[in-house]
Amino acid sequence: MAPSRVETARALAELGAVAVVRLESAAKLRRVVDALLEGGIRAVEVTMTTKGALEALAEQSAAFGESVVLGAGSVLDAETARLAVAAGARFVVGPTLCPGVVRVCHRYDVVSIPGGYTPTEIAAAWESGADLVKVFPAGGLGPSYLRELRGPLPHLRLMPTGGVTLDNAADFLAAGAVVVGVGGALVERSAVERGDYAAITERARRLAASVREARARAA
Repeated sequence: MAPSRVETARALAELGAVAVVRLESAAKLRRVVDALLEGGIRAVEVTMTTKGALEALAEQSAAFGESVVLGAGSVLDAETARLAVAAGARFVVGPTLCPGVVRVCHRYDVVSIPGGYTPTEIAAAWESGADLVKVFPAGGLGPSYLRELRGPLPHLRLMPTGGVTLDNAADFLAAGAVVVGVGGALVERSAVERGDYAAITERARRLAASVREARARAA
């Protein structure tokens, strides 16, 4: 039986970081996931902007089972969400809020992570039933934004993404993020194109170390 929505949300919080994989084509996705796993990153979001993403998501879900927490990103509508869940996604991420996506995810006991930027947008996403809210793009806002936001809204569970790097991931977590989403700073397209998966593994190790650092600060 697949993990429940509650179990997946708990796993994401425990892992602390999601690798956001956005490629031209999903042909090399398996090698990327292998490299991330070797580096200690076990949560992977495959964006729907990647050619062949749904087929690749189904393949990786069958190959890795529960050893990797697989999700779908850049999901804009309910039908894409349904297809992603059918392909094995355990969490579904969007750059904006689409209430239909949240409903589909919860119907199938899958974590929903819609996006927001302003306090009003983020609160609206949470009130729609989101399990986490993607703060996007987070780079220009910085960790202090999360800290200030959670002052009057301490109940929010946030996943900053977009501009989160290996250098600032620990700061975002220390500021109150439940989990961070890290894209190009972790899975660099040029590294994938030249087949330098060792570089991705090394970056994954650094990110995993940043998560441990943040947890140590909070202890």
